[in-house]
Amino acid sequence: MFRFRISAFLLVFLSQFLFSQQYDFEKLDRYFDSLKENNRFMGTISLSKGNELIYTRSIGFLDFENNILLDSNSKFRIGSISKTFTSVLVLKSEEDGKLNLDDTIEKFFPDLPNSENITIENLLSHRSGVFNFTDSPEYIKYSIHPKSREELIKIISNFDPVFKPGRRSEYSNSNYILLTIILEKLYSKNYSDILSEKITKPYELNNTYYGDKVDIKNNEAKSYMYAGKWIPQDETDPSVPLGAGGIVSNPSDLAKFSYLLFSGKILMNQSLEKMKKINGQYGLGIFTIPFYKRTAFGHTGGIDGFSSIFAHFTDDEVSYVLNSNGTNFNNNDISIAVLSAVFDKPYEIPTFSSYDYLPKDLKELLGSYSSEEIPLIIEVTMEGSILMIQATGQPRISLEAVEKNNFKSDIVGVEIEFKPEKNSFILRQNGAKIKFVKNK
Repeated sequence: MFRFRISAFLLVFLSQFLFSQQYDFEKLDRYFDSLKENNRFMGTISLSKGNELIYTRSIGFLDFENNILLDSNSKFRIGSISKTFTSVLVLKSEEDGKLNLDDTIEKFFPDLPNSENITIENLLSHRSGVFNFTDSPEYIKYSIHPKSREELIKIISNFDPVFKPGRRSEYSNSNYILLTIILEKLYSKNYSDILSEKITKPYELNNTYYGDKVDIKNNEAKSYMYAGKWIPQDETDPSVPLGAGGIVSNPSDLAKFSYLLFSGKILMNQSLEKMKKINGQYGLGIFTIPFYKRTAFGHTGGIDGFSSIFAHFTDDEVSYVLNSNGTNFNNNDISIAVLSAVFDKPYEIPTFSSYDYLPKDLKELLGSYSSEEIPLIIEVTMEGSILMIQATGQPRISLEAVEKNNFKSDIVGVEIEFKPEKNSFILRQNGAKIKFVKNK
């Protein structure tokens, strides 16, 4: 959700396959060994069949500075996977008779533009037209500072609507901030207590709760960016993300939650069917995740240096969860490998090599670059001997040298070709090719 804009996890292939009970987890271990040896990933993944854990692997550090390793019980900020929990709470509140999904929200937010036309369901399915406040360039500046509920409402209400309610789907963290505040008003309790009372305690999700400052002593991981070494990231203040991205959990709890939810043990069947109905791009707090011709329900998440995904394949009762506190690789590729292992599909163990650059040779590439094609400024800086880029309103990411003047980031799927003699570079991403010129 927050700080890192991670594309939705989509694995689209063409052929059908048969589910196999024979798992080659030795190869998967070697896959993660390669990531570990090359400082490409820190985190934990888990696979479950039904309610039984069939594979888990943790690599990297809970606390890099103090050499504390992650283990299978370590906990992570799960970012926007929190939205799935919030959606469940809203659907439970409908089951409790406290609201209807077609209720409009003007009584909760009279100063929010279009509130008289925005329904609870519009918020849940990202069809409200409310601007995504984390897209504002100012977000990174204030997200590390405490915010009251009133301040968050004011921030969100000050943006113009993006479209008329119900017109289309467009992801907005603001929707789930508003839903959190609605839940708190309905139950006269804070979100943390509602989450505990309605989900985590009754279903014994003992490692899942609303987060506070990272607590190493409670086996909570710090988050990192890689730039020649793992560098700790700033923490979003826990008062900011609320039910849009503030929950702490771990893969074993998320796999259990996934199984219980989609097997009908948490919500009534009618509520679960509402949740699973895709309208545009999204269901209610979930979306679909295709792999070959199988389709899972789940969600991705990102906050600070954390990134996560959970996916549940209902037909096979297979749950997959990844929680990362540092990545120097494309997590989508990791997910493909893990699911390929459980569904008996081919995948390759990655090998890594890079072009050696001397720091003095990087200096001519540094500077501020802009483009006539898109309204974006990219700052190019150095961290030790590593080249870094930072787009407007986004965190810095490291680049890996492929050859002279050519760099890439597997994390966001970017390739950059510098042309120092012309004070410019070409950025390639998702088929786009954009020229940036150094500002004078």
